[in-house]
Amino acid sequence: MSTPPDGLPVYRVLTGPDDAAFCQRVSEAIGLGYELHGGPAVTFNGENVIVAQALVWPALPQRP
Repeated sequence: MSTPPDGLPVYRVLTGPDDAAFCQRVSEAIGLGYELHGGPAVTFNGENVIVAQALVWPALPQRP
């Protein structure tokens, strides 16, 4: 597949509390074919640890 399914963008950043639901969302995106783009960003909002993870749709190989 050359483009993400369901009209999803090529580049996505998922954010949310550092919990099982966030990990599931990232896992589902990987299952669709997205790849992690760099490591996660982590911050603390005074109550919860908040994480962000960038994902990209893999590019097609360039033709010679």
